[in-house]
Amino acid sequence: MAYKAPRGTHDLLPEEAPAWVRLENAFRETCRRFGYGEIRTPVFEETELFSRAEGEGTDIVVKEMYTFTDRGGRSMTLRPEGTPSVIRAYIEHKIYGEPGTWKVFYFAPMFRYDRPQKGRYRQHHQFGVEAVGAPGPDIDAEVIWLAHDFASSVGVENARLEINSIGCPECRPAYLEALRDALRPVLDRLCALCQERFERNPLRVLDEKNPQCQEAARDAPSILDHLCSECREHFDGLRSLLGELGISCTVNPRIVRGLDYYSRTAFEIIHTGLGAQNAIVGGGRYDGLVEALGGPPRPAVGFGCGIERLALAAGAKGRGERESERSVYVAVLSEKGQRAGMMLLKQLRSSGVTVHTDYLRRSLNAQMKEADRLGCSHVLILGDEELAAGEVTIRDMKTRAQQRVPVQQAAHAIG
Repeated sequence: MAYKAPRGTHDLLPEEAPAWVRLENAFRETCRRFGYGEIRTPVFEETELFSRAEGEGTDIVVKEMYTFTDRGGRSMTLRPEGTPSVIRAYIEHKIYGEPGTWKVFYFAPMFRYDRPQKGRYRQHHQFGVEAVGAPGPDIDAEVIWLAHDFASSVGVENARLEINSIGCPECRPAYLEALRDALRPVLDRLCALCQERFERNPLRVLDEKNPQCQEAARDAPSILDHLCSECREHFDGLRSLLGELGISCTVNPRIVRGLDYYSRTAFEIIHTGLGAQNAIVGGGRYDGLVEALGGPPRPAVGFGCGIERLALAAGAKGRGERESERSVYVAVLSEKGQRAGMMLLKQLRSSGVTVHTDYLRRSLNAQMKEADRLGCSHVLILGDEELAAGEVTIRDMKTRAQQRVPVQQAAHAIG
């Protein structure tokens, strides 16, 4: 029978992987410059961690989590997003007892049972950043700055930053009632999902992509008109800092968060070429989460960035891309040269060179074609004459020039 990858998943093939590696390296380098350290958490956690963090009535908990019972009878869930696991680690290891702001980043697979779309998979991968312990708009600005710098560094063009404030537990309840009052007369015009959200999570109606729902909610009140003085001061401070950094942004009152732990700052980096699912970075502040998960009150802010969607935005397809100039091919032309060929591979690889070779005893012509396909800068040829002389022929694949050098000098000869 023919097996296929499960719906909503995909294989990352060797010819596609270099594009992802470049994104990972760029993200790691950006985080290093901003003073963030790497964290790695388990791929599954106790189900209650996510249900408490995200709210029992949220779409993720109700419809999207991959949950199973383990052999010990415990309910476990594959990680649907990164923040709860990071905060669980923060609490478990008592990092809250250390001075300063805890700043971390991660690469991780995430799992959500959702309808697969362009750039959205049931197993997808995220870059993420979390900064715990600082309450002011300056850390919000740094997190956004990091995301902005990273997107620029990997060649994302035609992107824009959108920001909003969703208030706090003091001012948001009154806004939610005003929002329900505005939506109640048009409730029958909303889709079934938004009608379901009306009571338990009306904010999510505002970011629904269904045009019918967008039109029905067009006259909904703006949360920016309902902020308390502290939230207004925080939001104005963030906008001022972004201006000082030269980062342009658009205020969009429709950017909301469907998770219970978010407060104040919400932001997205939007790419105009991705269709309806056009956010490549989404994040914000979640000041109540540490306490909700059993830790002391600590403010926090962060973001997630979907790697699949980012790769589309950056044009990083990966297929057919040539390897670095330090990639070479060793062509062995007879069976008696296999041992010498292996020793040459060892010499080159020990010198840091990426080396390919043939294990099928094919002709020189076939090996040259493969070296060209792989984008190798040089081919090192070991034929009977070279073996007898203790030498190797080095062919430059760009100029087609050839030279013979002692085998011991091969790594030096290719630079």
